[in-house]
Amino acid sequence: MSESASLNFNGKEIKLPILTGSENEKSIDISKIRSETGLITLDKGFKNTGSTTSNITYLDGEKGILRHRGYSIEELAAKSTFTEVCYLLIYGELPTKIELDNFENTIRIHTLVHEDFKIILEGYPSKAHPMGILSSLITSLTAFYPESLDPNRSKELVDLSIARILGKFPTFAAWSFKKRNGHPIIYPDNSLDYCSNFLKMMFELPSESYVQNSVITDALNKLLILHADHEQNCSTSTVRIVGSAQSSIYPSISAGINALWGPLHGGANQAVIEMLDSIIRDGNDIDKYIKKAKDKNDPFRLMGFGHRVYKNFDPRAKIIKKAADNVLEKLGVSDPVLDLAKQLEKIALEDQYFVDKKLYPNVDFYSGIIYRALGFPPEMFTVMFAFGRLPGWIAQWKEMRENKEPLGRPRQIYTGEKERSYTDIAKR
Repeated sequence: MSESASLNFNGKEIKLPILTGSENEKSIDISKIRSETGLITLDKGFKNTGSTTSNITYLDGEKGILRHRGYSIEELAAKSTFTEVCYLLIYGELPTKIELDNFENTIRIHTLVHEDFKIILEGYPSKAHPMGILSSLITSLTAFYPESLDPNRSKELVDLSIARILGKFPTFAAWSFKKRNGHPIIYPDNSLDYCSNFLKMMFELPSESYVQNSVITDALNKLLILHADHEQNCSTSTVRIVGSAQSSIYPSISAGINALWGPLHGGANQAVIEMLDSIIRDGNDIDKYIKKAKDKNDPFRLMGFGHRVYKNFDPRAKIIKKAADNVLEKLGVSDPVLDLAKQLEKIALEDQYFVDKKLYPNVDFYSGIIYRALGFPPEMFTVMFAFGRLPGWIAQWKEMRENKEPLGRPRQIYTGEKERSYTDIAKR
């Protein structure tokens, strides 16, 4: 006998089915509640509302579990590459050697972008934020590939759109950085692997060749894997709801970029470094800011500590902490900001206040440290977050499309004025 929950309203009992996921997660199916009762549910921020079913990512915040297609994030970070994880998320299974080679070769074909994109790039002011540039360049792909606007195009053409955005995203990301710095763009080098190619486009100059460093490349691979997908967060939900209007993959991903840009979402790793900079400018008095963080009446908050979903620990933080320690040791970086970060980390792991409240350093804290050590400026941190999250967005958009999910249309409870008559402007 299938489980159900009961709702009593106006003397009528309504049976609501209980749905159980593959990891024994239970949910109340309220899809017919409005038609049967006239009621809607109110859940601000959708904290308790499942918007879809998905086969992509499983997350248990209480137990600190994160799996992609059944594979633990710990195993993927230790054994996989970013492009392999891209394939896994988008197509559902780990690729064979031949499948991965074909996948990477297809992406490689599409790293070059139309020369007219340079004209678009030139139109931005030099201090434009890279996220704004990136978002608009991704959207502009619809103008160059109008066939992507057809919601009924073949699987082959959908796969082509996916390959194009995977290939061109790192090019656009690197070019947004070059624009910010006033440096000439560097074209892709398809003799290199995915991450190495991006690093070359980022840091090479006409006057100075970029020398690849395996420590940096390995760290970047790991960072991108750790950000690859995270269930129905703000940006991912945005991608799905925009895509539900049968929008092209390009504006759907662009919408996700804009959602990620917010400081409460993807901007947190940038906020970490900016916070550390401000502490140093204020005399580097760490005790002062620890006291401020503990004061409930003080608006100051330590950025990069705790997590909205993970209640005990973020499994990604454990992995990335090791990566951060490795990068700092092997690169021998000397930076007062990173020194301060290590002091804060020690306090957060040992101070009883932070331990009791489970305010452990999270993935944003450590990713900010690593990107700083690798030479990325703070304004690029969120771009790198988007770079890593790209395969997750693609997979979620693709799943939503294949499942033929309906147009997303949340309801509301109206709290405004009741009906009233129009008053002529002369009488107001």
